[in-house]
Amino acid sequence: MKKLIAFFLTLSMPFLFSLPVQADETCMSPYIAKITGQEDYVYVWTLGVEGVGDEQDKLVTIGANPNADNYGKIVHVLSVGGRNEAHHSGLSDDRRYLWAGGLDTNKIFIFDIHTDPAAPSISKVITDFADVTGGLVGPHTFYALPGRMMVTALSNNVDNGGRTGMAEYNNEGEFIATHWIPTDEDLRGATKSGQFADGYGYDVRVKADLNIMLTSSFTGWSNYMMDFGAMLGSPEAMQRFGNTMVVWDMHARKPLKVLDVPGVPLEIRCAWDPENKYCFTSTALTSQIWLIYEDDSGEWQAKAVADIGNPAEVPLPVDISITADDTGLWVDTFLEGKARYFDISDPHAPKQVYEQVIGSQINMVSQSWDGKRVYFSSSLLGNWDKTGDADEQYVKLYHWDGETLEHQWSIDFYEHGLGRAHQMRFGSYAMYGMLNPYVDSVQTAEIQKNKEETIKVQSDS
Repeated sequence: MKKLIAFFLTLSMPFLFSLPVQADETCMSPYIAKITGQEDYVYVWTLGVEGVGDEQDKLVTIGANPNADNYGKIVHVLSVGGRNEAHHSGLSDDRRYLWAGGLDTNKIFIFDIHTDPAAPSISKVITDFADVTGGLVGPHTFYALPGRMMVTALSNNVDNGGRTGMAEYNNEGEFIATHWIPTDEDLRGATKSGQFADGYGYDVRVKADLNIMLTSSFTGWSNYMMDFGAMLGSPEAMQRFGNTMVVWDMHARKPLKVLDVPGVPLEIRCAWDPENKYCFTSTALTSQIWLIYEDDSGEWQAKAVADIGNPAEVPLPVDISITADDTGLWVDTFLEGKARYFDISDPHAPKQVYEQVIGSQINMVSQSWDGKRVYFSSSLLGNWDKTGDADEQYVKLYHWDGETLEHQWSIDFYEHGLGRAHQMRFGSYAMYGMLNPYVDSVQTAEIQKNKEETIKVQSDS
């Protein structure tokens, strides 16, 4: 019996002796193990700005454990050399590496976050993305599948437009395959259910229990690298936006159905409960929440289910985040700087129940798995962010009690010479069976005691 207990403890020891500091966030791939608790760090993929600090893109590490002496402080800054239009990032399925991309240079940086969670290092830089993928440009979403990383792209190197696809890599950063988004000219076996099959790409998410993968659509390099005001004033540019989502067979990587979702569907967030056969997106140019769902006949459909603010004013909804219990949805509106919370208990009829201005502009939102903490960041794109005094660049933490956001701390990225804060990812020592050296002495002693008792059981066997 002792040997059996010791074997079990060997397998689970990283989780048992340090439960107080385990961490995770919602909206991650289901192939990343979900562990709950308090995150130790927030990693922020940050866009370098000319004349600010070293002007380079960088990974900024912020202390997030309230029991640690680095709470709410910048712990580490890792510059990557040059400006690449830093944008999105994603964790590998083993959570040991953080992949992050540059929308302009097509570089992909793979950071080692497990050797020293407080001080990530660069493990690999992929510089041949467009070449090996057959012309994909603008690596955007990094989404973990078993032993793989699926990378959505925004553009192509032929016309810099929205025609694009996804690139599949293994965890070592080796290219596997390109999966092109269906178009009218090449539906690739998919059924076109509406008016559009534009071939545009943006985000990817899966409902693994249903063997379904979904992709959404945005715009190409010629638009996302353009000055925001100039783009808005160009009728031609405003026609170069996506209006579709694609339903895929996840395992076969084959497109099944192209859905009309007009108005630029961006982030996709899928329900966690296997009984809930739906996902949400928001449309940036029409300010609506859309439900992508499996109907009673087993067909996937799309419909607008709620307005976000006043659609006539186009508040520009950007990032969204679904709660772990599938009952709430955060929606950030960039131009207003607001965070809105929708009750989605009835996914076919979301109701806004709360809103708060976070800053003059807002983009990304990351919430803890327990729903008690919500982080916000500011930057959308280098040429799209506001200018002058309205160009606030920050990461802010709030506590959420289900009714009100309560501000905890803010970090001004310009004040610290860091640049523009974009996407946030969580990290913790417990993920790798490590002690947090920065927590207070009482917690450290308790964790160490648990570890020693575990080791004693093993030695007694």
